[in-house]
Amino acid sequence: MSDFIPSANISRTRAGQDHYVSEIDETGLGAVDAVPDEGAPSSMWGEAWKRLRCRPIFWFAATIIFFAVMISVFPWLFTSQDPRYCVLSNSLGAPELWSHPFGFDKQGCDIYSRVIYGARASVSVGILTTIAVTLIGGTIGALAGYFGGWLDSLLSRITDVFFAIPLLLAAIVFMQMFKESRSIAMVVVVLSAFAWTSIARITRGSVMSAKNEEFVTAARATGASRARILMNHIIPNSMAPIIVYATVALGTFIVSEASLSFMGIGLPPTIVSWGADISTAKDQLSDAPMVLFYPAVALALTVLSFIMMGDAVREALDPKARK
Repeated sequence: MSDFIPSANISRTRAGQDHYVSEIDETGLGAVDAVPDEGAPSSMWGEAWKRLRCRPIFWFAATIIFFAVMISVFPWLFTSQDPRYCVLSNSLGAPELWSHPFGFDKQGCDIYSRVIYGARASVSVGILTTIAVTLIGGTIGALAGYFGGWLDSLLSRITDVFFAIPLLLAAIVFMQMFKESRSIAMVVVVLSAFAWTSIARITRGSVMSAKNEEFVTAARATGASRARILMNHIIPNSMAPIIVYATVALGTFIVSEASLSFMGIGLPPTIVSWGADISTAKDQLSDAPMVLFYPAVALALTVLSFIMMGDAVREALDPKARK
């Protein structure tokens, strides 16, 4: 009997030996290893959202930011008390569960209502300053990074001059100069005038990196103008680091406003502010520490939420930066 097996269906075997012949697999490796991908490719922001929504720190920060914004826009939904209505007979009065849950300060003002209405000034200054800084710094950085040459040198030297000036010190000097016209708009203008340098540098670097990408070369090949390439292609692809920095910087601007109000040169006394309330309560720290505790906690939680949101967005947009 021959050892050659011409077919896979042979049933004959040699004495004392069993044979098994598998079926012939005619399926190619391409069909076996192929991964079906029928969906549209996800964008950078789509992938970032997938990573972001799985992080508890994002939802924690988003919840605090949501309540801070809601309190700032609709403070009357959270309290019916007038924050400026003060009765000296209630000075340092004990908390009342439903009407005055945080008690009263030295002047007999309701602490809870002042904490609620104080969010409006601080959050408004933070958001408006962030928008102004992003527009000013983003425009200067984008022009310097994209066009280069003498324009880049000029704008970079101007940025270096403003970068050398400490933000808080400059704000103190200018708020003292215009102390008769203190308002939310004045604080925003002063902070914006000296806080745009960092975002200008970030935007410049991001634009310089994006303008060498292949999609920019393809846009030039189609005959797109330089302005169109900058607005439609480079800036949208350079927004990730700008958004991350702006989110973190918003918290620092809230702290800057509170610091100015704490020193008495920020918002006027007619506007309720966390910084002003902390400054007033510091004199009663040993006798009534809770008067300082509530606005300080509100300020700390708000600033912390924006910093945590910035860190979460940064790690979602750049997974390599994750520790």
